[in-house]
Amino acid sequence: MCEISEVQAIYTFMKVKGIGVTRTNKELTTYKQQIGAMWTLEDWLLSVLSPEQKMEYHAQYVMVDGLKVKSNDVHFNTVLDQSYPATLRSLLKMNTPPVLSMVGNTQLLRGKTVGFSGSRKVSEKGLAVTRDCVEQLTRIPGLSIVSGYAQGVDKEAHYTALASGGSTIIVLPNGISSFYVRQELKEVWDWKRVLVISEYLPEDKWSVSRAMNRNNTIIGVSDSMVVVEAGLEGGSIDAGLRTLENNKPLFVPMYSEYPESAWGNRVLLEKGAMAIGRNRQSNRANVKALIQA
Repeated sequence: MCEISEVQAIYTFMKVKGIGVTRTNKELTTYKQQIGAMWTLEDWLLSVLSPEQKMEYHAQYVMVDGLKVKSNDVHFNTVLDQSYPATLRSLLKMNTPPVLSMVGNTQLLRGKTVGFSGSRKVSEKGLAVTRDCVEQLTRIPGLSIVSGYAQGVDKEAHYTALASGGSTIIVLPNGISSFYVRQELKEVWDWKRVLVISEYLPEDKWSVSRAMNRNNTIIGVSDSMVVVEAGLEGGSIDAGLRTLENNKPLFVPMYSEYPESAWGNRVLLEKGAMAIGRNRQSNRANVKALIQA
């Protein structure tokens, strides 16, 4: 596991004007490959800053030592660590989140994962499909459901996973310091079966851009993706298109009549997503191909 001093140095470096994720990853890569045995990480990061940037670095220093969420310790995983999710690293390359903050059962990242995305204004049909798929998937030992903690499909996926005795991974669109257990999930909540992840600085607030970028992380930590209902624009169809662009298995429900919240499903199916239909014998969603992906 990483040293807290390294996490604090990376977070602070990212806050300096003109740095950002790509530059941070570039310097971390150089440090890991060439510098690590000679310098501390903070000394290396400071060495590449201008005098003005160094002043800003010291003024913006981020303290995370002892950070807790509802009495639970926050753990950190950096791109320097061998335990950093390899699929996320390979998907985003130099745009990989330099630090992941996590609360809960970190072992869930080692098992099979299926990501769920979909409209916040999902139809009743879409909610039923989400419940059906998640209930079947959580019967598989070691499989976790990944989603983004938004209203609609996300919340239904998290709730159904926990209510069915399975586990779930929550990927936040904001910093981990503001995380709380939603009222609707409290009755089924079990920290042994939950992992909460954030790619943002602990105090970062929600924004549209962060919610969109969070989709990359959901895709990156998922072995395959299900987009339940996607509009013709917005985060859900974007998640589906990004999944296809990265050659990850994408599954989309096929309806006899598509509600407006699922008009993007046809687009994703035309571009190569695999259809989730009904099993005529059981009248349940056919997730066999999804399980095998």
